[in-house]
Amino acid sequence: MTVRDLPISLPRQRRVLSVLVFAAVLIWIDTTILGIALERIADPRTGLGASPGQLQWAVGAYALLFATALFAAGALGDRYGHRTILVLGLLCFGAASVWAAWAGGATGLILARGLMGLGGAMMMPSSMAIIGATFPPERRAGAIATWSASAGVGVALGPLLGGLLVDHFWWGSVFLVNLPVVALALAGIAYVVPNPKLAQRRKPDPIGLVLSTAGLALLAYGLIEAGQDTDWARWQVWAPTLAGLALIAAFTVFEWRSAEPSFDPRLFRNGRFSAGNLALGALFFGITGQMFYGNFYLQGARGMSALATGLAFLPGAVGLAAGSPVGAKLARRYGVGPVSGIGLLVVAAAFLANLTFDVDTPLAWFCTVGFVSGVAMGLAIAPTVAAVIAVLPVDRMGAGSAVNNTVRQVGSVLGIALLGTILATSYRDRIAPSLAALPSPVRDAAAPSAERTRAVADAMHRPDLLSSANDAFVAAMHVTATAAALTLAAGAVLLIVAFRSRRRPSSLSDDPVPVRVGSNS
Repeated sequence: MTVRDLPISLPRQRRVLSVLVFAAVLIWIDTTILGIALERIADPRTGLGASPGQLQWAVGAYALLFATALFAAGALGDRYGHRTILVLGLLCFGAASVWAAWAGGATGLILARGLMGLGGAMMMPSSMAIIGATFPPERRAGAIATWSASAGVGVALGPLLGGLLVDHFWWGSVFLVNLPVVALALAGIAYVVPNPKLAQRRKPDPIGLVLSTAGLALLAYGLIEAGQDTDWARWQVWAPTLAGLALIAAFTVFEWRSAEPSFDPRLFRNGRFSAGNLALGALFFGITGQMFYGNFYLQGARGMSALATGLAFLPGAVGLAAGSPVGAKLARRYGVGPVSGIGLLVVAAAFLANLTFDVDTPLAWFCTVGFVSGVAMGLAIAPTVAAVIAVLPVDRMGAGSAVNNTVRQVGSVLGIALLGTILATSYRDRIAPSLAALPSPVRDAAAPSAERTRAVADAMHRPDLLSSANDAFVAAMHVTATAAALTLAAGAVLLIVAFRSRRRPSSLSDDPVPVRVGSNS
């Protein structure tokens, strides 16, 4: 199915692309900017005193709604016009940002973050559909590449803006940066962006939306709940986990039998498509978890400011931007398996390098590991995304790209749920001996997280307990980094095996084609 062609002049095409790129930066800024504020939000003295589980939900709710609402947003755009859905997405994002900025508790923040994810899901497929309708085939790939570059800009700006705002204002100010972007984007859309609709409209898939959202939410809830208590046998852990898996299985069966599935599981019958997507899911699983514990390591254990933390993450973003074009070129020459597979193995090695981090580790070493990891991510992501789309027939590339985006977001949800739980559980185990002599109410107040332990240590004037909290957190971080590294290594091996040979280009070619990040048309 293709969008109706629109006769648009070249100058207007450029203006449309500029507006869409500007709006897309909003999505990518928000994937990283919250991390800088987590330490402050967790602090019971300066923030909400959020528990580790609540922080996991604050991050995961965004990715959860983003992942599960992509297909519904694309279908609504086909029916009512993609500019209409893009505008609604921006309005939703802006309203949720105001809610998040002044959230009076962790629950309100989580709900606001989920609403922001819904807004982002409405914006991404609409933007790609408008690009497809605005640009002729010979200029479309370049326009998509330019739009995709907004990801690097947003990922780099998020920690810097977040650090600057948190250091000078309050934690909620990180969300107010969205408002001027939303206002300017709405003005630009009203002025230049067309409102294409699909000539043959897709049917909405409410059953699929409910099954996928509920299933993934229950699975994440069970995994996060496990981190609140080391007893995995509690029904609060296994019941939602099993229910979530059952609903995801039901969703897969329903979509498999559907004549027009919003998420087409039949695409996974292609071995290379499956391997590439699973490898990318593993990568985003690890990235999200590392961003989560990395912020607590720098601001909590090391006592760095929010802005200094944002600057420490900048080399990773620069490495990602530098590695992406290099990865695409190398993959054309040597193949996806060697380039992307080795890239993933290097990222896994960078996670293992986290085991050398301590409270006194030179910051230059942290930045060096981050830069190397970022370059390796760039080497892996760009050619793998291109390859998993290229193995499909032309008429299935749009569906394949939508599946690819969803798998990456699901990887992020599971990364924050499972790795965050490993972090919380490992910390509780390691801090327990240091809390054993405290009165029971004080021990219960200090046990959930390093931030709670530090608050108790300050109140009791116990520098020894503060040091124990930092040491226990670093030890827990090492366990979490090891789990992420093993997951990445498994994804790398899967990718290398699946792409171990190169076939001649065809409709199912494994050779890279221009990356179509975010295409859901």
